[in-house]
Amino acid sequence: MASPSLALPLFFLFILFSSSISSSSAALVQQQPLVLKFHNGALLKGNITVDLVWYGRFSPTQRSVVVDFIRSLGSARSPPPSAASWWRTTEKYKGGSSNLVVGRQTIHEAYTLGKSLKNRHLRALAGKFNAAPGSITVVLTAADVAVEGFCMRCGTHGSARPGSAFVWVGNSETQCPGQCVWPFHQPLYGPQTPPLVAPSGDVGADGMVINLATLLAGAVTNPFGSGYFQGPADAPLEAVSACTGIYGSGAYPGYPGQLRLDKVTGASYNANGLGGRKFLLPAMWDPETSACKILL
Repeated sequence: MASPSLALPLFFLFILFSSSISSSSAALVQQQPLVLKFHNGALLKGNITVDLVWYGRFSPTQRSVVVDFIRSLGSARSPPPSAASWWRTTEKYKGGSSNLVVGRQTIHEAYTLGKSLKNRHLRALAGKFNAAPGSITVVLTAADVAVEGFCMRCGTHGSARPGSAFVWVGNSETQCPGQCVWPFHQPLYGPQTPPLVAPSGDVGADGMVINLATLLAGAVTNPFGSGYFQGPADAPLEAVSACTGIYGSGAYPGYPGQLRLDKVTGASYNANGLGGRKFLLPAMWDPETSACKILL
């Protein structure tokens, strides 16, 4: 069964943030707490193999940024605040911890399915791996590959083979950076604040990290459409998509919040990873506090 879960484009940010804006009039209205209900379905827990399918041409730097990010989620060697501490929030969802391990990788640089893909093509690419139960297959499409529904969604996740999950994320640097690469690009709507400097120096790669982080969290906490989410099942708000646009303290529509600044490169980040990598990761809903948790 496919899940409609997706990394929400920026224009949804203004709707999602409306409950968090403080003003003299808004202060008179008591906002309802953000609650992701558990729908009693299976979650992905334990050691989870993440297989990667690279469709189209990616630079070695882009591939290394994504792979290092996934590996950083399970590493205890990075200084705080770390990508691993961000991921540990998923342990608070029923069922224990999830440890992601990078598995097999395959590179399709010949565009064997063309440069305009349908959802069925994405699933065909994911199906090239004989995915084991409890695993996740991630399909990443290059910047020159158009995908059905791209820009209205920055990625998606759902179920693949029985018991396994599927994630798709596209490089949106040239197709829809205003929706899917913010805050490393000016937003399509709202305040036109200057974009932040990407930690890796590659806007497309760091944008993919943000969307991949969103979808991996959704894939383990709501893999089959019956886990944790708020709202209708066909358009759910999940662990990270419920906190869209929040990266640091004081965030509001068009402003990601207070972030750390690399003194050498000028890049903005909030998480450390392996090998000195730095990442910008969105807030994740914390079941213990019913609030969007940021890295401090």
